Amino acid sequence: MDDIVSEAKPLLRRSTLLALIISAVMILVASLSLLHLRREAIDTQGRELRLLSLALTAEVGRGLQGVDEGFRAMQTELREGRLPTSGPLAGRVLKTHVDLMPMVQNLWLFDEQGQVLAAADASAPPSLASFAPSLDSLQGDRVAISRPYSAISGAPAKVAMAAHFPADAGRPGGWIVAALPAESLLGAFSIASPAPDARMAVFRTDGVRLAGAIVAGAKISEEQLARRLAAMQDSAVRHFHDDSERLVAMHSLQQFGIDVVLTRDLGVMLVSWRQAVRLTLAVVAFLLLVLAVSVYYIVRADTRRARAQQALQAQQARSSKFSSLGALAGAVAHDFNNVLAAIVGYGEMAQDAAVEGSAQRRHLDMVIKAALRGKTLVARILTFSGGGARASTSFELKPIVEEVLAMLEGSLPAGIRLQRQLEIGQGRASGDPTQAFEAIMNLCTNAMQAMPSGGALTVSLRRVQVAQARILSHSRLEAGAYLELSVADEGRGISPEVMEHLFEPFFTTRAKEAGTGLGLAVVHGVVSEFNGAIDVRSKLGRGSVFTIFLPESTDTDDDGQLAATPAAGAPQTVMVIDDDPDLVAMVEEMLTDMGYSTVGYTESPSALQALLAEPQRYALVITDEVMPSLSGTALAQVVHAQLPDLPLVLLSGYGGPLMAAKATAAGVSQLMLKPLRREELVQVMEELLPRA
Repeated sequence: MDDIVSEAKPLLRRSTLLALIISAVMILVASLSLLHLRREAIDTQGRELRLLSLALTAEVGRGLQGVDEGFRAMQTELREGRLPTSGPLAGRVLKTHVDLMPMVQNLWLFDEQGQVLAAADASAPPSLASFAPSLDSLQGDRVAISRPYSAISGAPAKVAMAAHFPADAGRPGGWIVAALPAESLLGAFSIASPAPDARMAVFRTDGVRLAGAIVAGAKISEEQLARRLAAMQDSAVRHFHDDSERLVAMHSLQQFGIDVVLTRDLGVMLVSWRQAVRLTLAVVAFLLLVLAVSVYYIVRADTRRARAQQALQAQQARSSKFSSLGALAGAVAHDFNNVLAAIVGYGEMAQDAAVEGSAQRRHLDMVIKAALRGKTLVARILTFSGGGARASTSFELKPIVEEVLAMLEGSLPAGIRLQRQLEIGQGRASGDPTQAFEAIMNLCTNAMQAMPSGGALTVSLRRVQVAQARILSHSRLEAGAYLELSVADEGRGISPEVMEHLFEPFFTTRAKEAGTGLGLAVVHGVVSEFNGAIDVRSKLGRGSVFTIFLPESTDTDDDGQLAATPAAGAPQTVMVIDDDPDLVAMVEEMLTDMGYSTVGYTESPSALQALLAEPQRYALVITDEVMPSLSGTALAQVVHAQLPDLPLVLLSGYGGPLMAAKATAAGVSQLMLKPLRREELVQVMEELLPRA
């Protein structure tokens, strides 16, 4: 009995220690997961809040732009004498303008001494000293905004907007002043508000609050508020004097000197996360209890061997899963990188033949750059990266479009045909390529969903030069060079009512199909971040065409180049094996330029037979990994067993630790990733076949 107890004590100690370690890992993993979920929740809400803020700011801007255009019309009438500055006729004309301007409640004409020349009605005007910038500084198309005021005590607050008109031909100069409800600056916030805790406020850039409120009883001066608004980012978490913590999104209308601020209570936003925390804690506690009970029964039953076997089986299951994922990624990368390998290899050889500084050389440089960006894309896929900081870069748009279409081709619903009209060879945009990918994918997905009965999905890309600014369906297109991307469908079309709300966040016509209403809102936000424009044309029953215009970028990236150095002395023979004849020919040509003699095979069994028949003929073997009949690592394993001193180079579209371990176990001297670059091949050849 004592022997059993003494034998059980080490097991108990080890089991307890193991249980403590597992518990610590579980708690750490749970904590990190919850922190990650919290960041994800804040980031997601922040993106939605920024999109909503952008939409509301755009709506406020359109309203104020309408008032500004009314000012311009009245300035023209004053200049042409059609708007008198005094008398009953002046009042009637001003009243007519009030009726034509939806946001405006009253209009006044002031002379430069601050006296009222004419008014649409008898309501009290605002104080001219309350405007910013000051009315004396107004010139040309500039406008000023007043502090909020009430014409009658207890009445809803108003905000005034003013523009200058010059003196002319005996007519005095002065200012046109329009009064509009302060609440009109909040736009459709009451309808589009994502939750009851959301707050919206509109401020002048000098800190004066025009409409709305974030928290009650603000305790900071307007000067302090102005400094905070100037330093505020477009989205951030802020602490307020009422001890609340809120997520804040801000957009500015610089033309009118106002900032639109939208906030949500962080505590309310994280309610679901807190529920997840409680559930996670309960699950962890339950798992810890199960673990403790398991340890107790393991010690009693003396199941060390069973537990070791179970751990081994679990490890094998994990290894099998990763191996399957690696094989899948490797197959995709192999096919894709075979294409890139030919582009890079023949492109670099063509670079050698091209005259330095010629147009052909520049074109080849761009081909190589595009192929290397494809290589980077494959590398990102194979690493299973979860994200990263979004930086603005200059990138080729066409490969992004082609990547989206390639992904769609494998999952097109029955009856939908994909048609490409990619007219440009090269065209760069400046921004985040991941965002561009997301926007294009959303447009294509939206087009497919619009065709439940099937039809043609047409994606076109071309370069356009806009000579003068144009007004599109949902934005303004300034003059300049653009890349125009159009996505057309043959679906049901869009009604005028839906067209008005098409890009509003959370608006969807597919609520029963679990539509979120954010797909096109994201597209609009991405296009705005690219400083582009978007246009929609649709007829009911005839389909729709979504067109986005992205400013073309002239920035370029320079890639270095290493020239091949021919090998000195007598040529050494290198065997090249790949099931793709084009890649065999490419590698042979690269090696020949470097001074080596080559023998190429497209069938690995034939290559193995020839190698074993004349082993002294070959100084090095280069083989692809994924080939029918006999893989590269299998061939390397046979060769290494019989010719251990022969250098072996394995080409693969998939790297990673699994492939590296597999290659090392097979006796491979060097693992190289496709697409193969000449400078990399030069370095490997110099390392494996050094010359005296």
